[in-house]
Amino acid sequence: MTDTHSTKQGRKGRVLVALSGGVDSSVALYLLREQGYEVIGAHMKLWDFSEVGGEMKQDGRCCTLESIDDCRALCASIDAPFYVLNFVDKFRKEVIENFVSEYRAGRTPNPCVVCNTRLKWESFLKRARELGCDYMATGHYASIKRYAQTGRYYIVPGEDVTRDQSYALWGLSQDALAHTLLPLGEMEKSEVRQRAHEHGVRTADKPESREICFVTDNNYRRFLREWEQKQGRKFEGGEIVDESGETIGHHEGVPFYTIGQRKGLGVFRPEPVYVKEIYPETNRIVVSGVESLSKYDVDVSEINWMAIERPSEPFDAKVKIRYLHKAAEAYVTPLDSDTVRVTFKEKQRAITPGQSAVFYREQVVLGGGVIRKVG
Repeated sequence: MTDTHSTKQGRKGRVLVALSGGVDSSVALYLLREQGYEVIGAHMKLWDFSEVGGEMKQDGRCCTLESIDDCRALCASIDAPFYVLNFVDKFRKEVIENFVSEYRAGRTPNPCVVCNTRLKWESFLKRARELGCDYMATGHYASIKRYAQTGRYYIVPGEDVTRDQSYALWGLSQDALAHTLLPLGEMEKSEVRQRAHEHGVRTADKPESREICFVTDNNYRRFLREWEQKQGRKFEGGEIVDESGETIGHHEGVPFYTIGQRKGLGVFRPEPVYVKEIYPETNRIVVSGVESLSKYDVDVSEINWMAIERPSEPFDAKVKIRYLHKAAEAYVTPLDSDTVRVTFKEKQRAITPGQSAVFYREQVVLGGGVIRKVG
């Protein structure tokens, strides 16, 4: 790999900017306009409150009437066109139903990764092209670079390490990267808010949400239970067993538990116990002491290679296995065209099937995939 790369800075054109109603995407719109792009704003309507239920938290999440009004007012202030794009049906099929089915299968999904790949950088980019746009843009904290020698585009982490979103963007294709602008990648959050105040953006101090947007009360168990009830289904309780197979408690349904969980098990033992394994086929949850949670190996599938072509030989990388995980040194071995085995140099705690594993080298996202098998 070479350090030689270039960005798309300076190439002007028409941009469809994904507006959530929050401060980040609002400032992204202003920055691109200042840089000489012709900007069009669009808000993605992804879910209906009547369908997802719960009590709405006032934390700046998308798809509320308030957020749409904020986006419309923002675009009106600079005489930019504004659209509301209805992706409710596709979001339900691609994101929500995947979210529920993954939990039913004993895995812990990352719906933001699925939404980024299948909605923002598929459906939204398609709509951008239909509107005659050269690019789409978002307020993500990451940057897009390009290797001069290979021509491949790739992601690098955002300058603000507390907001870096490179982990959630591993699924983007080369075509998507080539037609995307991320103007906040080299900015700190404090600077973004300052710029919002300078432009008189009414969402400058709007709180942000890092929770799942369609789980309006941040209670995913409530959401799963109600969603299944609407489909005429329910979750069955089952046994909680220790590593020897002895029944030591009962659970309410495997979707309500995740690897590494300690609280809410209803199991009383001399030492704390944690969810070690989930078996939906037998409706059993295995718990153990903390020492059994750590593993060296994990198999990762559904790989998207970004900075490099699909490798045929093993390689070293730093691998991140959840959003707030510090990337750890590992050895990555290709198993087939769609799967690699990651062997960490030091054991990692609570590796969770369904989460993403993202491969980094010198701050470059090499690619990523979904954790499927641990052990």
